[in-house]
Amino acid sequence: MNPRSKYKTKQRDILLDYLKNNEGKHICACDVCAYFKDRGAEIGQSTVYRHLESLVDDGLLTKYTIDANSPACFEYLAPESHGDTEVCYHCKCEKCGKLVHLHCDEVKMLNEHLCEHHGFKMDPKRTVFYGLCEECMKKM
Repeated sequence: MNPRSKYKTKQRDILLDYLKNNEGKHICACDVCAYFKDRGAEIGQSTVYRHLESLVDDGLLTKYTIDANSPACFEYLAPESHGDTEVCYHCKCEKCGKLVHLHCDEVKMLNEHLCEHHGFKMDPKRTVFYGLCEECMKKM
């Protein structure tokens, strides 16, 4: 067990419950802080950051760093899916900032092609395709 996650605390438990209820969604630390503040829960910002990093170390969260201008995002990984998780690329809307999971065999094939023919392997946790989301395209 990671030394940082050595102790189970009430804050860690309620944070984990929140993340489980948002499985499959990208969550930023500021989202977590706002959620708990709205509910009057006493969990400090530094505690949130510390526990998020601890849960990443424990393998319960995946951390995505999209770009230097965006906060890191976290995604809960159900224990039964450990070692079984799909590779996930991302699309980011340049207009509204929406982040979209991209589970797509064609992108996986592109990664295989790049690796085999160009000696380059994409990192799915850091690979982001920029453009416009469906909602923003409709507004144009």
